[in-house]
Amino acid sequence: MSGQETSLIAARFAQLAHEHGAQAAMTFRGDERKATQTGDSTFTYDFAKFWRRVERVTAHLQSTWGVQPGDRVAWLGFNHELQLVTLVACARLGAVFLPLNFRLAVPELQQVMGDAQPRLLVHDSHHADTAHALQGAGLQHTHHDTLIATASPRGLPLPEMHGDVHNDLPLLLVYTSGTTGVPKGAVHTQAALLANARASAWAHDFVPGDKVLSTLPMFHVGGLCIQTLPALLAGVEVVLHPRFDPTAWLDEMNTSRPTLSLLVPATMRALFEHPRWADTSLACLRGIMTGSSTVPVAYLETLHARGVPVGQVYGTTETGPVSIVLRLPEAMARVGASGWPQPEAQVKLIDAQGQEVGPGETGEVCIRAANLMRGYWRADGELNAGLQDGWFHSGDLGQRAEDGCITIVGRSKDMIISGGENIYPAEIENQLVTLPGVADNAVVGVADARWGEVPVAVLVRSSDAAGQALSAEAVLAHLQSRIARFKLPRRVVFMDSLPKSALGKVLKLQLQQLLTNP
Repeated sequence: MSGQETSLIAARFAQLAHEHGAQAAMTFRGDERKATQTGDSTFTYDFAKFWRRVERVTAHLQSTWGVQPGDRVAWLGFNHELQLVTLVACARLGAVFLPLNFRLAVPELQQVMGDAQPRLLVHDSHHADTAHALQGAGLQHTHHDTLIATASPRGLPLPEMHGDVHNDLPLLLVYTSGTTGVPKGAVHTQAALLANARASAWAHDFVPGDKVLSTLPMFHVGGLCIQTLPALLAGVEVVLHPRFDPTAWLDEMNTSRPTLSLLVPATMRALFEHPRWADTSLACLRGIMTGSSTVPVAYLETLHARGVPVGQVYGTTETGPVSIVLRLPEAMARVGASGWPQPEAQVKLIDAQGQEVGPGETGEVCIRAANLMRGYWRADGELNAGLQDGWFHSGDLGQRAEDGCITIVGRSKDMIISGGENIYPAEIENQLVTLPGVADNAVVGVADARWGEVPVAVLVRSSDAAGQALSAEAVLAHLQSRIARFKLPRRVVFMDSLPKSALGKVLKLQLQQLLTNP
């Protein structure tokens, strides 16, 4: 393929290949092909090879599977270097890349497939049976190896599109986790992904020599768009794992020695509980980012005690996601805060009447920015579907300090109003996570005749002695000196596990129903 690249994303990778071709782009741990041939599961290449792979995959998508502008190309599998190559190939063709959540059941995946109607479904070996169970009109299936296994035709023409048109086309279709109902597909354009990459570059302040360790699933905007894709666009090497494994993550501290990585509370806890946590040097890291809206302060302090600042990136599937950022230089001084809007974002906090609230007051977080989704897929074909006058209303509640720093306090639908007092479950949950014997917890509101609602704490005991000895009385005693009396749970319930979505979010509505109708 030749000619001028009309896709700005593709043009950027072509530029990196031309100007920095010998610079390392990707180290991938877990390549099935090389592991089979040599026993070595590591696959490394530079930006020149990355671009050659993009060209080959582009040609195969076009000539072998007939992918045209607007067609959807779905991906079902663990993280893989070809996942990123295929995304860039879709950008060249004006096609739409659709990463599927491999944690979903077949009926749930089929619902997404029915909505998105992809032309091609690419899968790995582990998910081959699931992939072939998914059907659709004209749907083709292939293993990711076939994208690159053979030489591709040369000289195939790229679609004739003006650059501005090309970059306003949808490129990424990613579905919400569906915790409040049917999953919805957020449509992100090439221009929006580039805007998000600029926001990420500002958030991380990428410098020459940086190396990003990427282990979170790239079917989600957190794993794909907080660090991984923006780092590559910035010319920064990515070390990619098929999935998070605490042993493998700790091993990288001594092998590739990354400078940045992204963790969420569940992966943080897995690291803290690993027998090698205390003895593994983290000196290579200049910082960790976390992408969860609320993170237990105890987790942040654990990493800070090891000399690793933890910044925060707040956002949603619909916002790119990089919207509000606590950058690394401010991380230790503003523990628990979410930070300030990224330079191309406007953020307002509004009350129930839609009026902006003052400093220190709580309001719903609304965002307008260049990296917002174009709208929801198939919402009557309407541009901006899911946005209100260009603003995305997140459903999250935040407070803004006098200096503009924003702290997320919880979800509006999770807020408990008890006797006229507002109670934010995250505040109680963050205290419970520090109690020995607690493996997992959630706080929900349950109807009460006198108070309207009362908080109920649901805990999962850890498997150790502390968990076996944990009692409701000990839980309440732990909380009494840490939170106001009106916030204390009226009940403490122990369960074997919490109901969660495929992305690991607690399904609080389902939990409330279990407590109301035991």
